[in-house]
Amino acid sequence: MAKQRHPSFVCQECGAVHNRWKGKCEACGGWNTIVEETGSASTMAGPVATRPSRAKGRIFPLEGLQGETKEAPRTPSGIAELDRVTGGGFVHGSIILLGGDPGIGKSTLLMQATAALAMRGERVAYISGEEAVAQVRLRAERLGLGQAPVELASETNVEDIIATLSQGRPPALAIIDSIQTMWTETVESAPGTVTQVRGSAQALIRFAKTTGTTVILVGHVTKDGQIAGPRVVEHMVDAVVSFEGDTGHHFRILRAVKNRFGPTDEIGVFEMSDQGLREVPNPSELFLAGRDMATAGTAVFAGMEGTRPLLVEIQALVAPSSLGTPRRAVVGWDQSRLSMVLAVLEAHGGLKLGMHDVYLNVAGGLRITEPAADLAAAAALVSSLSGNPLPPDTVYFGEMGLSGAIRPVAQEQARLKEAAKLGFSSAVAPAVRVDKSKSTKNERLPLATSSIGHITDLVAGIAARRRKAS
Repeated sequence: MAKQRHPSFVCQECGAVHNRWKGKCEACGGWNTIVEETGSASTMAGPVATRPSRAKGRIFPLEGLQGETKEAPRTPSGIAELDRVTGGGFVHGSIILLGGDPGIGKSTLLMQATAALAMRGERVAYISGEEAVAQVRLRAERLGLGQAPVELASETNVEDIIATLSQGRPPALAIIDSIQTMWTETVESAPGTVTQVRGSAQALIRFAKTTGTTVILVGHVTKDGQIAGPRVVEHMVDAVVSFEGDTGHHFRILRAVKNRFGPTDEIGVFEMSDQGLREVPNPSELFLAGRDMATAGTAVFAGMEGTRPLLVEIQALVAPSSLGTPRRAVVGWDQSRLSMVLAVLEAHGGLKLGMHDVYLNVAGGLRITEPAADLAAAAALVSSLSGNPLPPDTVYFGEMGLSGAIRPVAQEQARLKEAAKLGFSSAVAPAVRVDKSKSTKNERLPLATSSIGHITDLVAGIAARRRKAS
């Protein structure tokens, strides 16, 4: 008698399995995300009937920590910003999950990468589950890449895709656009469900590891910006890359969320144009273009994204409020971080912000996460409240403590050098630490630096500048 398969109830947000239907998932807290699915007991090893039964396990050799270690071979993509994020190129046999909002430029970026590899003689395959071959060709012609020898197909069955790609020389790169449209015969559920996404991803991972082909999976994103599908897929792949940006701005940010073969703090900057995505080797000039130097409430922050220094403009607006609870709005920065800076300015800076609406914006739509932006945000807030513009040739960086002390941050020299290269003449920052073992007698800072140790020094300096101007 055949064993009866019992239905399982799987959350489509986090992949948690429940024994019965529930309105709310206990794992992730999502409402109406649990769907009934009937599938095989395991999606990790293929159909149960085809697996040989073994009484004992297979003995495999064990190795020690000693031995020769070689760096994983990489294939440069031909796009410098993409190679920066991946750690120097595509690692053979790796699988990458690429996510981003609809229309952000994921397919455009992948088309340019596949064309660059194909023009160098590599075998490259682009498998689309959402568009027909003719539609992919139209995009390639619009980008001026119609002559690139890229192999195209419109298919959603994973077994057929793997069988086709296994013919002849293994591809150097295979694009699967997107993983939510793929389905495997080992799973009895609809395409796009958690079980199908997990099973399809596992089959493609086995193909990548056995053939050495780099596979890029394109993933849809949810309303909150997270890659749709089970979180286990992110743990299965070697790298998770996010393509960020605002459709109202002409630049895009490529950021690695996870990378087993490279750094996770590097970013790649692209500019959207009529001819596709253009690399931006110096993004600081792009983010500072068109800034108003004579307006109060703007400060230039000298930040770091991985090993790359980046200068961005932080804008603040402090206005009297007629509401009982003033507004606190922030774009491109952490809301909790803004609340902390406001509390420190009131407690230790002597400012009264309780009856004011506060708006903070990172110009250009860039998302800042490092705490070194505390001093620049505080300077912009004090400038907006006092109505006094900050010096246009000055940059700010420093971490603020709850006591009001300004703490040093890492890579001060790189920040100062980038500011000096763009024409800034001074900086307001914590005391720069100089390594005496590497310093020389003639070592000088790239630009004039005003060291401050407490938030009161910043408030007093802006107030003194106002009195001098009046």
